[in-house]
Amino acid sequence: MAMSTARALLDGYAQLRQQVAIMLELARAGEWDALIERQSDYLQLVDRLRHLDREAVLDDEERRCKADLLEAILNDDLEIREQLMARRSELGHLMDTSRRQRDLHRSYGKQAASVVDAADKFSPGTS
Repeated sequence: MAMSTARALLDGYAQLRQQVAIMLELARAGEWDALIERQSDYLQLVDRLRHLDREAVLDDEERRCKADLLEAILNDDLEIREQLMARRSELGHLMDTSRRQRDLHRSYGKQAASVVDAADKFSPGTS
């Protein structure tokens, strides 16, 4: 017996819920590469659900189940986005710090080397 479209849809949303929960744990752990790897599976599942959603006819209980799954998915998705925004801010800060260090080195690097050379030439005990 073939699975009904409604059952396939709800199973798909349950899989998506599980996938998003895993992605949230990866984001919390700072496992950014693994999170990105999971994203392609997530997008494929979303695409599959989009097609099933057009075909499925849900009764009241199935609609409530779908709504509950969507709410949980969206809550986790929001937290993932917040984690990503914090990471983006952190990376931006690191890039700014690196840029400032590079600019300081470019501006004062040659002068700092000259000061060291001059100190060697004029050190006490030299005639």
